[in-house]
Amino acid sequence: MASTVAPKPSDVENRNGFTLVEMMVTLFILALLTTIVAINVLPNQDKAMVQKAKADIAVLGQALETYRLDNLRYPDAGIGLQALVSPPSAGSVRTQGYIKKLPNDPWNRPYQYSNPGRNGAFDIYSLGADGAPGGENENADIYGE
Repeated sequence: MASTVAPKPSDVENRNGFTLVEMMVTLFILALLTTIVAINVLPNQDKAMVQKAKADIAVLGQALETYRLDNLRYPDAGIGLQALVSPPSAGSVRTQGYIKKLPNDPWNRPYQYSNPGRNGAFDIYSLGADGAPGGENENADIYGE
């Protein structure tokens, strides 16, 4: 006699895939982790952008000092920082500019230059996140130290 074996209930219920509850728990955990990362990282991004602007301003300031040593003056406000990229006038021993390329500030706008400056011979500054003079916090103007 042939014996037929009926399938066990556990074999029928054993399916591949995730249940809705498992998917919802996974999505909740991912959303929680994303929130924690956003809360801790985004404020630091603003600080990093300000620090980058200050570092760029320091580099541009050093290039301006080298320009002054070669030319006995700082560039006029009309030509501004572009003078650092152009080769110096004829008769100079320097054959290249003082920097290869003018950087933009972290918000992708050009740095500002004024001659004379507020408290010295020149100012190099960024208008901050809002791109307008003045402001507070991340919107404040950023000057070199």
